[in-house]
Parts: sequence; C-alpha cells; structure tokens
Amino acid sequence: MARISFSCLLPASWHFSVSLLTLGCVPRQKVFCLIFFTCFLLLLLALYQTDHWGPVPRSGRVNKYLSFVENMEATDVLNSALNYGIVVDCGSSGSRVFVYYWPPHNGNPHTLLDIRQMRAQDRTPVVKKIKPGISTLALSPDQASDYLQPLLSFAAAHIPRKKHRETPLYILCTAGMRLLPESQQTAILEDLVTDVPVEFDFLFSSSHAEVISGKQEGVYAWIGINFVLGRFDHAEQGEEAVVEVTTGGQNQEPISRRRTVGIIDMGGASLQIAYEVPTAVSFSSPEQEDAAKSLLAEFNLGCDVEHTQHVYRVYVTTFLGFGGNMARQRYEDNLVNSTVSKSRLSGDQTGMGEATPFLDPCLPRGLSETVQRDGQAVYLRGQGDWPRCQGAVRPFLGQRNGTVSLREVYQAPINFHNSEFYGFSEFYYCTEDVLRIGGQYDSFKYSRAATDYCATEWSTLKQRLDSKLYSSQADLSRLKYQCFKSAWMYEVLHSGFRFPQDYTSLKTAQLVYDKEVQWTLGAMLFKTRFMPLRDRQQEAFRQSHPSWLRASFVYNHYLFFACILVVLLAILLYILRLRRIHQRELRQAEALDLLWAEEGEVLIA
Repeated sequence: MARISFSCLLPASWHFSVSLLTLGCVPRQKVFCLIFFTCFLLLLLALYQTDHWGPVPRSGRVNKYLSFVENMEATDVLNSALNYGIVVDCGSSGSRVFVYYWPPHNGNPHTLLDIRQMRAQDRTPVVKKIKPGISTLALSPDQASDYLQPLLSFAAAHIPRKKHRETPLYILCTAGMRLLPESQQTAILEDLVTDVPVEFDFLFSSSHAEVISGKQEGVYAWIGINFVLGRFDHAEQGEEAVVEVTTGGQNQEPISRRRTVGIIDMGGASLQIAYEVPTAVSFSSPEQEDAAKSLLAEFNLGCDVEHTQHVYRVYVTTFLGFGGNMARQRYEDNLVNSTVSKSRLSGDQTGMGEATPFLDPCLPRGLSETVQRDGQAVYLRGQGDWPRCQGAVRPFLGQRNGTVSLREVYQAPINFHNSEFYGFSEFYYCTEDVLRIGGQYDSFKYSRAATDYCATEWSTLKQRLDSKLYSSQADLSRLKYQCFKSAWMYEVLHSGFRFPQDYTSLKTAQLVYDKEVQWTLGAMLFKTRFMPLRDRQQEAFRQSHPSWLRASFVYNHYLFFACILVVLLAILLYILRLRRIHQRELRQAEALDLLWAEEGEVLIA
C-alpha cells in the first residue's frame, strides 16, 4: 500500500508529519485531505508574502507605466477614501482651475502624497480656463470673486459634495498680478477671501490666496516635474542615479537618495533654470552670499519637520529678456542702432537702403527682411553662417570680464558628472521642429544640424515646409528665426550656464509621459505636505505591532482571516473525523474482546 508523507520544516514546537493512505482512503477522505493541505499551504504563503502585499512602489519602470495608465482612467468619485484639492492659476492672460486627488497617506513620514490630476467620466482632465487675466480687475477688485465663480463652480461640480469641507482651495496669482501696485493686489485678494467662502464650502482661508513670486513658481515647476518622474521616491538598492545630500542640520550624516532633475525653460520672453544643490554652498564674499540667498530655496516636502529625507535645496532664477523672441528683438534693436549710428557718423545714408543690405549671419541664406525701429528701417540679407551667428549673439548674454554666469547673476555650482536636466519650450522647439533631433541632446550632432540648416537656401527651406518635412508646429516664422534661436540656445547653454559640450544628460521635451506638467501640481504637493500628520496616530498603532501582522492586517486582512478560518474549520472537521474513527475502533475492539471471551468460555466447557 502506497504512503505519501507531508513534512513541514517549521520550528520544533510546530514540526509534524502526516501520512495519507492514498489507496486506502475513501474518496471523501481524499477530498478532505486535499482541501486541508491546500488551505494550510495558502496560510504559509500568506505569512511569507506579507512584506510584498504593501502599496506598490512608484519607482519601477513597469509600476510607473501602470501608474500612468491608472492616471488616464476616470477618477472614482464613489471612493470615499479619496481626498481632493483645487489650485487656481491666475495668470496674465487668463485663469485656469486644476482639480487633484490622492488616496490616504500610508503614515510613513518618508512617503509623499500620491497626488494625481482628476479626470472626468470621459477621461478628460478636470481643467477649465477663462479669459482675460484677473489683473484686469485692478480698478474693480470687488468683482474678483464673480470673475472666478465659473471656475470654482466647475470644480465643485466634479468633487463629491460631502468632500467639499475638507477640500483645500488655493488661489495663486502670477506674472499679471505681480505687475500691479501692492494696494491693488491686496484689494483683489481681500475680495476673494471675503466672498468665496460665502458661496463655496471649500477649505479656504486668507493664507490660501496669494501672489506668488517668480522664485516660488520656479520651485513649484521643479517639484512638479520631479514628482511626475518619481524622483522623490526612495532610492532602490544598487541604483546608480543617486546623490549624497547634506542638509542644513548640524551633526547630520549625508543622505543618499535618488537624483533629481533640473529644468531649463526658455519661453518667448524669459529664461528660467532650477536645479537641486545637494551640497552646502560656499561663498567668496558676503555680497555674493546675500545675492545667493534670494536665489536658493530650501524646503521640506516631507510631512514631518523632524525628518530630513525630503529636504531639498534648489537654485532657481529667471532671466527676463532672455527668451527666444526677446533675444531676437534685442539683437535687431542693436543692429538698427549700430547701423543708424554708423550712417550718421559717415554722413552716408546708403547703408540704410536696399542697395547695401546688412549681411545677417543669423538668417537663412538668401532670406531678405526689413527691420523698422522708430521710423528707421534696416534691410537684412541672410548669410546663413552659424559659427558667425554664435559670435554675434554671445555679447547679449550679459557676461563681462569673463564672468561665468548670465547677466553676472550668481549661479550655484552644478555637478555635471552626476546630474540630469530637462529642457522645455524653446529648447525642444529648436531641436525638434525643423532639425528633428529632439530628445537626448548631443551638442556635436546639434551643431552640425544647425550649421547645415543655416547654410540652406531660403527657397529650399520653404519647399521642405510645403512638403511637410518638418514638424506640424513649424511655420514660416520658425523657419525664419530657427538659425538665430538655435545659436542663442546653444550659447545660453554652453557659454551662459557653462554646460560642457560633451554633456549627455540633457533631454529636450514638450511633454512628460504624454502630458503637460503644470507648476500647479508642484504647488499642490508643497501646500499639502503636512496633511498626512492627521494620519500619524494610525501609523503609530501599526508600528507597535510585528511587521508581518501589520502588513497583512492593513493590506490583506480579508484574505488572511479567511485563510485562518478555513484552516481552523478544516482542523475541526479533521479532529471530529478522527474522533469518529477512534470511537469506531473502540467499538470494534470491545466486540473483538467479547468474541474472544465467548470463544474462551466454549473452550473451557
């Protein structure tokens, strides 16, 4: 008769062995034994896997993709555990409202809130924009709350009514409001603080409505891009993209954590750069230290000020007039002024005519253009010489006496051997729209492509545009100024910010994970960073229990208790079965004893 033995290598007090008479068991016993050992193995598996049942980390590539897919789904407004938040971006040309949501915090002080943009039932982002900007109400500040009413009503309609009281609302004003006198700014904000709570039941106070500085806006943008890229997550063991960070605290060991990315954003009018400075900065003079204080921001994104895992020191500054369009305008202004001055000094006006146009190395070869300033006109003829164009735009960086910063503004040191940057707006347009080499930046490849483009005849460039060989965003204006802007971008990056020509950790991009990253996401994360404190009591309770019990109870308590219940039931049935078998054997033994007794009496007789 075959025997099968099951033995579990557990502690000595748990060690046991069970044998099955597989050929002798009745079918019902076989089924019962199979169920029993299946349940027992499930219980062991449950105990072993509890550490893997916690929240899935957001750092892995696959997990990041799954998180992105989940972000594309409609937000489950029936989930009462979700929290919501609202940010109104009051810009210069208009205002936009963004609605975000996040699940409850897990209580770990080193984990940030998992904030995501809310999506409606049709999976579109919950965003609404109105025009003009709120700064147009400078003379009628009492209409500010009426101005924002459509945006707030839109947000209120998407957030469950029972969640309104606990939903924070932030109204943040940017460039347009910064241009107004302080008295007009105050009048608009006071109207919002007074009237908005009358109609809407959001979590809103006087500190939730403000005019933010350019520095704050840059910090929020830096937070937003790094949050989406998962750079605030814990560093994995053996990961290479890490940095050693020294915080402001005394006698504290450096922290090893995931490397964040810096951002460079060149718009039409201004240029902005923001990046982390992981080590303490030394200054050459008290004057330099004073200048640097306004450009360095140190903040804690963690939910507890006592933990420094998420303390970041970020350098951020804006250069007005260094955007692509404004740089070209300054360049043309200089051409007109210098040409007019030379003509006046020589008494010769022929330099102002079409017969002797100015040869502009920053326009494509064969392109003719007229520039007018204050009634004066200068005729330009494209020369298409990219190296000479680089030399022509370099003086507009504002660097004197060999200084190593744009416009002689203090720049914090960058560790180019262990850093990563993303270039947005003009950095992406210059590399992608016509050169079609956006993405990973290669300065040598970029220089060759820009040189070839500038040297191409204007008529050929237009033919290529008509043949749709360029990006769909490319137009005649892009073709006309691509040569200048490509040289300007190159000089800003390598001569201004002193990026090495062999630097390979710059990516030019328009979207991140196929979506635009707004600074409002960073603002929401920064504003709500202390909210997890209300869940700390639950975290303290979990920490007072063994790790395996805490993980299983919090994340898989239903499965855990189901396994226990099934196993206990199986054990009970098994004991009852053994008891019945034992009673039957006793009856058989008694009958056998009685039979032997009767046979003995017969033999005696």
